[in-house]
Amino acid sequence: MLVTEISTTTPPVPATPDPSALAADAESVGAAVAAAGRGLVDRETVAEVVTLCAVAGEHLLVVGAPGTAKSEAVRRIAAHLGGSYFEYLLGRFTEPNELFGPVDLRGLREGRVEFETAGMLPEAEVAFLDEVFLGSTAVLNTLLGLLNERVFRRGRTVLDSPLRVCVGAANHLPDDPALAAFADRFLARVFVEPVADARLEELLEAGRRPAAVSAAPGGPGGLLAAVDRLAAAARACDLDEVTPLVGAALRRLRAAGVPVSDRRAVRSQKLVAAAAVLDGRTTASARDLWVLPLIAPTADTQALARDTLADLVEKAANRSLVHAAEELSRSTAARAERLARTGTALLAEHRTLPEGRDSRLRLEAALREIDAGFEPADLPAALAGIRAELVAAVAPS
Repeated sequence: MLVTEISTTTPPVPATPDPSALAADAESVGAAVAAAGRGLVDRETVAEVVTLCAVAGEHLLVVGAPGTAKSEAVRRIAAHLGGSYFEYLLGRFTEPNELFGPVDLRGLREGRVEFETAGMLPEAEVAFLDEVFLGSTAVLNTLLGLLNERVFRRGRTVLDSPLRVCVGAANHLPDDPALAAFADRFLARVFVEPVADARLEELLEAGRRPAAVSAAPGGPGGLLAAVDRLAAAARACDLDEVTPLVGAALRRLRAAGVPVSDRRAVRSQKLVAAAAVLDGRTTASARDLWVLPLIAPTADTQALARDTLADLVEKAANRSLVHAAEELSRSTAARAERLARTGTALLAEHRTLPEGRDSRLRLEAALREIDAGFEPADLPAALAGIRAELVAAVAPS
């Protein structure tokens, strides 16, 4: 039987961070997320939600058919965030020591049952567990304590884990009620489908390019220090203004048939706070409500949540997590943020291309998307400026 206790320890509330330092950290992490998503076709949302969960101190479940680049998206964002990374493919016969480390034989000879955890899951800062529901009861029981409390307990070994986020992946959600209870420990859910037919050429082109391998920004620890500062800011985030809106949203979800337990309702606030600080703010607002569909347990209920909350999230957006905010809110504000980010990146690339290479087709595609999404009178000022630069870049010389 799976152990289902959760920690009730409340961390101390840190002081309010300096707004300029917060904005700088959010910008740095946002740039790393954008770099990780470059070359991923329709999987940017996975990388962005991993980051959201790392700041929120929650875990993510990614569900999708084999071969849909779930693991690639996680590996890329983990490489850009930096820190120690652990990845494992679970199976029916996976032994606990494959994840948590072997018995310390020297201690065993002296009558102590202790474990060597170096390089294993208990000492990881970012973890990815593929086919997570195939683990044995012994594996899942130990995982529960690690996920809930960030503490590894086995034998005489008790270790505080530095784990920021664990990403579990599966081809489908489990039917077993015991496994469903374990799945509930992953607050956020992302459901991935094969790349749409309209983007197959883009997928083929990306598949021909070698995978970009780069060191984590900021040295061996990468951006985890910035993530930790953002996580501290999220714990101190002012949620008073947005609490009535979150309450109204959760009531709507329950009334529409989206199951939201009391535990998930409370923890959803951590995602709202994380979205706010990743947007460079210390006070949450309606702009951050796009995260709420992430707590819906299935793909169908997540789609229902998006529709149910459409008017509440019509102004939702996020400067650091542009793809996730747009996908989960479908708001024009989020679309504008994403198009502005895309246009800026394309223009920067265009200016640095060597002679003989032309990015005109991609610039024109960005222009068409802007014009299809906005009437000239409704075009936000920032996006209007980027559009003007795109027009100038594609104009015949």
